[in-house]
Amino acid sequence: MESEKRVPADKDSPAKSLITALHLKYVEKPWSETINLVCRCMEKRKKDSNVPSKQLLDCLERLHKALNATSFTDMVTRLEIIAKHKGLGSHLSPSEDVCYITSDIFYLEVLFQPAGEVADVKVAHHGEAPVSSEMLCNLLRLKNFEEFGKELEGLSSLFNTSGDSETNMKMFSALQFVEKDLLKMFQIPRPVSSGDPWLDNVLHGRIGNVTPRNNGYPMSIEYYISPYDLLEEKMKPESRSCGNKVFVTAEVTNTIQRLPSASVIADSPQMTNEGFPVHATLDDLVSMELSACLFLKFPRPVPILSCFIEEFHRLTGISVSEDLKQVPFYELLMKTKMNVTTWGSDSCCFLVTLPGHHRQGYVISQQWWLKPWEGALVHKIPFTHPGHVPSLLSLLRHQTAFSTLIASCVTGKRAQPGSSVDFHFEILPYTGTSFSLSFQHPVTGSMASLFVNVVDSNHISCKLFPPEVPDPSIDDWISKVMKRCMSIPVTMRAIFRKIASRETPTASETGAAPENTSEITATTSSSLPIAQENTQSANHCPGALVMFFLQNL
Repeated sequence: MESEKRVPADKDSPAKSLITALHLKYVEKPWSETINLVCRCMEKRKKDSNVPSKQLLDCLERLHKALNATSFTDMVTRLEIIAKHKGLGSHLSPSEDVCYITSDIFYLEVLFQPAGEVADVKVAHHGEAPVSSEMLCNLLRLKNFEEFGKELEGLSSLFNTSGDSETNMKMFSALQFVEKDLLKMFQIPRPVSSGDPWLDNVLHGRIGNVTPRNNGYPMSIEYYISPYDLLEEKMKPESRSCGNKVFVTAEVTNTIQRLPSASVIADSPQMTNEGFPVHATLDDLVSMELSACLFLKFPRPVPILSCFIEEFHRLTGISVSEDLKQVPFYELLMKTKMNVTTWGSDSCCFLVTLPGHHRQGYVISQQWWLKPWEGALVHKIPFTHPGHVPSLLSLLRHQTAFSTLIASCVTGKRAQPGSSVDFHFEILPYTGTSFSLSFQHPVTGSMASLFVNVVDSNHISCKLFPPEVPDPSIDDWISKVMKRCMSIPVTMRAIFRKIASRETPTASETGAAPENTSEITATTSSSLPIAQENTQSANHCPGALVMFFLQNL
């Protein structure tokens, strides 16, 4: 008898063995009956457990992949399977022309035409009207269920919804009010200091450049972009994604926080003397207590100095994290820039090679191992009030400007014994976000030092010691050069070039020629330690970017 046919052993997986058994049992029958059998098994299992068997889900998914969803029923069943895999609910409308995929926070409407084709896909978050999503609709029309599932997963992962349904909905409501207030701050007119509104918002806006939440993508805020990234972006204008950004999200937490239950910024707000809108405090009228918190979340962990982490805590009253591992800050830069996880402390001389074979060596002083200059990799910054965001972003801009300068010296290439280096520098931390560079004067041979103070992301103050008496304006000139390129190696080369151009005639009169004149007078190159010999360095730059600084510094 057919039912007595032996099922061949399958060593690959229990799921594949089960599919083979089903196929042999129903070999003379259409696939639709096999699918109905699996569905009945799943419905029977629901009586004992609310969680479908992963094995049954995998079987059903494989069956539908073989069918390729050629009918309305196949499409609906496939959507139900995807929803179950992602931990979401699903059901058909009474008219059976709309399939709903649901969660506590959002739901999808998949609308079908009479012939069974997908007409539209709409996304609706809690308390919001459904909005059509052309991307999700196209994915289903192309029957790209794998990418559709990833988008569903993205929607689900916008929030850590591990709480109960009531907490999840209140948390999302708080996020909606915060997003609304942040958009108000962003849209208030302000003076524009450059011809590019996007760039002006990123570098100088109250809260950066804001992109509202859309489908599976949370609200994002771009708050800084380095000169190097800006040049690279101008060479690839089709994408504006090179800047530093954070996402505005909400998550269930173990601690109770007071979050907004209404907008705290009026539609036509009064403005403070600093140009920020006046906002209400979180009292009982406009807030609620929840086991949740709001977060500025980084796409990837970011190195943050301990002093800034303490400032985050002071501003919000919430600890960034209880288990942050504090390590020397430059090690964090190596880990994030070059993916270097270990680095011996016996030799910390980093090599930077600029065009013209101009080689610079940067020694990291052992003072960087001291506690004041430690830092940690931060994944997200908690906050509870939209008024926290401008101050947090101002600190992030400050931190990013400092990181950009130090990272310009921390490369993936180290000096080895006997390495040929034209100029040596030692970087010593001073206080906060200030540091000094010690080096040998390229003309006199005496020791010199450049003191750098990163006041904030828009103000960098430099002072050369000993002072250059013939040119008292050199400090302002150095500050402008460093602010323009945000690169220590490029700035030092520009300094040497300027000193050589002034000192060379005097040296000729005395019969003494400065060493490495050809190297000193070579023109500055790029905004980061680019064109390095290590082609795997994250800071490598194409020649077009080098030429920009050749012409503009």
